[in-house]
Amino acid sequence: MSSSTKIKEYLDRENVSFEALEHSLAYTAMEVAGSKHIPGKQMAKTVIVKIDGQFIMCVLPATHNIDFDKLKAVCGAKEVQLAKEKEIAQLFPGYDIGAEPPFGNLFGLKVIVDKNLEENQIIAFNAGTHTDLCKVKYKDFLRLVNPTVADIGTHI
Repeated sequence: MSSSTKIKEYLDRENVSFEALEHSLAYTAMEVAGSKHIPGKQMAKTVIVKIDGQFIMCVLPATHNIDFDKLKAVCGAKEVQLAKEKEIAQLFPGYDIGAEPPFGNLFGLKVIVDKNLEENQIIAFNAGTHTDLCKVKYKDFLRLVNPTVADIGTHI
């Protein structure tokens, strides 16, 4: 079963309406957004970080990068660093690296969402591959994930 099928089945199981789309091969959230004519602020990207040795999923608009100082302050952390690709592959077996869906809760990860995503009624995100995309209501995403929402990003 493909990773995108797993995400779609999860959304179905949770009674979340969604739109599934395919796009040409793209590796960055901004490329995906551009290929599907989605505003960059609506395209959610995931970034896996290690905070004091613990893996955490950060979800931000494609138009933002993590501000490590803000993230440290929000978490009360001493050390924050990006997870290595090898670590990400172990956390998300069967998923394309860089296309992890924003449901860290399914993988035992705490999720922190940048507050700038709150501006959207609908968000789009990679569904586990570099060619599959889903759109859901932001409020449904919040209900499923129950993330911490905080100011962790800076506009690119």
